[in-house]
Amino acid sequence: MDERFLLVSTDVCPEILLKTVEAKKKIALYSNKPTVEILQEVGIGKSAFYKYRDKVFPYDKLDHEQIVTLYFVVEDFSGILASIINKVADAKGNILTINQNVPIDGLADVTVSLDTVGMNRSLEQLIADICCVDGVRRAELLNR
Repeated sequence: MDERFLLVSTDVCPEILLKTVEAKKKIALYSNKPTVEILQEVGIGKSAFYKYRDKVFPYDKLDHEQIVTLYFVVEDFSGILASIINKVADAKGNILTINQNVPIDGLADVTVSLDTVGMNRSLEQLIADICCVDGVRRAELLNR
């Protein structure tokens, strides 16, 4: 039988499922703390936790809709990546990953995964701002 999923608002979700999610978060955050102790803090029994832990997951709609990947071709000189990062920071973007390849013939490819939630300008404006950085030869949106 194929698994089926429901997306349910937390205000109508049974408390045991909410406590299971809370316990999972705390177990991940405090790996040095015994699971039994965390379950007691949260107020959930071991049997209920183990029954639901592989079936209940938090879902944040924004996590799935606001992450983009930007691609740049930049000249190889000191500080250019810092200048790009500063443009993202000025826009209040949250950089998740950066990958810069080894330069070939004085140019390097750079990809940046970016969480755009909370940005104070459009993605198009951010790309335009980055294009103005000295040494940026190309800037484009790879995916949303």
